[in-house]
Amino acid sequence: MDGQFLAPGRPGILVFALMVTSLTRTVTFHALHRYYRPDWSESQNRDAFGSLTDPPGHGHDYRCAVTVQGPVDDTGMIIDLVLLDRLLQEEVLKPFAGKHLNLDVPAFAYGRTLPTCEALAAYVFSRLAARLPQGVALERVRIMEDPTLYADCTGIP
Repeated sequence: MDGQFLAPGRPGILVFALMVTSLTRTVTFHALHRYYRPDWSESQNRDAFGSLTDPPGHGHDYRCAVTVQGPVDDTGMIIDLVLLDRLLQEEVLKPFAGKHLNLDVPAFAYGRTLPTCEALAAYVFSRLAARLPQGVALERVRIMEDPTLYADCTGIP
């Protein structure tokens, strides 16, 4: 069996040496947002965003899928799931769930970045990537507004 071996002192445990594997965890949350630029006129906003500019905004049942990659350790995991779940709670659910993104998240306040799924994916990527343990890399953050619209951020410029 090329590339694999039995773990020393762990009878029956098969370890895959030098293989990078990925793991994806998905969380869901409901949030509101509005596409509106205060530096534009009402007609410019309407032309660019249509009804998405109407106050107070509209809601989505978002899904955030986070994919990490790295070697599988002797526990058989890339990352401790308790840690990954805590990071998702702190960086995704706590700031976004049940919130109006323009009003409750400073990065997406009116006059700053529009809370598109692309912007949300980049925001989450930058925050999570900085908090992962050594040897674990963030491969992708996917933010889905609905089954037909999602954005991926891979952190690659």
